[in-house]
Amino acid sequence: MSVFQYVKPFLKKYWPYYFFGTLLLMAIDGLQLITPLVVGAFTDALMDGTLTRESIPKYIIYIMVIATGVAIGRFGWRMTIIKTARRLEYWLRNQVFTHLEKMSLNYFNHHKTGDLMAHCTNDINAVRNAFGGGVIMFVDAFFMGLMTVTLMATRIDLKLTLVAFLPLPLIVVFIITLGRQVRNRFQKVQEAFSQLTDVVQESFSGIRIIKSFVQEKQSLNTFNEKNENNFRKNMHMVKLFGFVHPLVGFISMLSTLIAIVYGGRLVIDGGITIGKFVSFLSFVGMLAWPMMALGFVYNNLQRGMVSLKRLNVILDTPPEIIDLDVIDQFIGAYKPDASIEFDHLTFTYPGTDTPALNDISFELRPGETLAVVGKTGSGKTTLVNLILRLYQVPDESIKIGGVDLNRIPIDKVRSMIGYVPQDNFLFSRNIAYNLRFGNDALTEDEMIRATKSAQVYDEIMSFPKAFNTELGERGVNMSGGQKQRVSIARALAMKPDIIILDDSLSAVDTKTEESILQHLKEDLENTTSILIAHRISTIKHADQIIVLDQGELVEKGTHESLLQLNGHYADMYQKQLLEEKLSKE
Repeated sequence: MSVFQYVKPFLKKYWPYYFFGTLLLMAIDGLQLITPLVVGAFTDALMDGTLTRESIPKYIIYIMVIATGVAIGRFGWRMTIIKTARRLEYWLRNQVFTHLEKMSLNYFNHHKTGDLMAHCTNDINAVRNAFGGGVIMFVDAFFMGLMTVTLMATRIDLKLTLVAFLPLPLIVVFIITLGRQVRNRFQKVQEAFSQLTDVVQESFSGIRIIKSFVQEKQSLNTFNEKNENNFRKNMHMVKLFGFVHPLVGFISMLSTLIAIVYGGRLVIDGGITIGKFVSFLSFVGMLAWPMMALGFVYNNLQRGMVSLKRLNVILDTPPEIIDLDVIDQFIGAYKPDASIEFDHLTFTYPGTDTPALNDISFELRPGETLAVVGKTGSGKTTLVNLILRLYQVPDESIKIGGVDLNRIPIDKVRSMIGYVPQDNFLFSRNIAYNLRFGNDALTEDEMIRATKSAQVYDEIMSFPKAFNTELGERGVNMSGGQKQRVSIARALAMKPDIIILDDSLSAVDTKTEESILQHLKEDLENTTSILIAHRISTIKHADQIIVLDQGELVEKGTHESLLQLNGHYADMYQKQLLEEKLSKE
């Protein structure tokens, strides 16, 4: 498959900009080539004694007009080619980010954040350089080189041109020969940068843990190791260019030396005029850049292709969770009722052999409350993740409103659900932004009602800026209990048909918990609820309780019926009663 497959749509749309910019660039290159001819004519007039006071301003005006035209033209092609390359950078970054948003949780379990950040920064910058500076250098080098050689051969002397030109192709040969080394070393540079970015991101995210365990020195050592590796890989690359640049300069000087020796003899022998000799030396100096640029273009394109291939790996990876054959009725505003049914569901995480959930069956009618309890690792969070379609499930194993979950559009399923996860993530924006995250149309009155139901309104009002209070990263300037309750308020603000609370009251005291549950009962009277909790007090009033153990549903019923079974649930309840009794004593 073509390496350009994902940038073709952009290039098809914006090729006129590249075309116009290229024409303008060639016109400016042609204009620049006139200057040596003007200088040569001025020199010949001076040597021949035909230069007059009246003709001197004419040469000055010629050069000024050319310089002005070149300046205006350079601005023009920069605003077309460079701007289009920047637009490509913007477009491609959106493409990558949009694709990453579609990926399942499993993808992010196997790809580090720092590495993905490097793709979205360094790699996209390299592609932009290839399609911006790379295009400019290629057109500039090819056209300027071709026109320069043509003028040297036709306007000055063909033999002198061929002799002086002999060393210059060696530049291109050396640069292209080193192309594979450039590609390999740049690949390693990008990988080293990805590793460094990942360490930095992880260290900053876990800075509180690092400080708590007094591991600053160990963290610094890890960073230094990755930083040194990044330095070594970059220096490996720099050494290659450090060898290439002097080599190119040396070969260019050989060409100039040949021009001086051989051209000087032609002037002495009368083969060419001094003015033509001066023009020729100017052309030789101008020709060194195209020869160098052709090599640099090759390296620039190599680096761009390496990065584009790395980006293609991301874009080539299909999302695991996609809309399948969606039932026609869901294309409009219709949505199913909030009943949930698990029909002999067995689920195994990708890359593992042991089922996380095995043969799970239960049914929940609209407006009912289901409580899920079990030991850590029993599959509680996995169960709700499957309802949210964060992982792919077998057909007909989960139904909402009597319809196979896989046949309902993903956005319709998730828009029905207000979810409060164990990890209460808040964005580093103000509180109002976080509350409106699932409901842009949320009014201030609705915001107040949601926060009051979550028992966090009074604490928000105690902040200097109330709902406009800016939060730190992941809501770091709030306590664990406050973050939990803001997360609950955010879910309530969606006015969901189904609400899922995944151990979302663990950071609040029993009194606050009871108050929240009472308000939830009033606000969510017609809402289907799923509560995951460790405290029996949180879920004992649920319409239905299921007990999971090692991925299997071992008990199901109400609080009273499960106590009568004298099994797992009753054992958990007795232990919690004992713990409460001991804590009071």
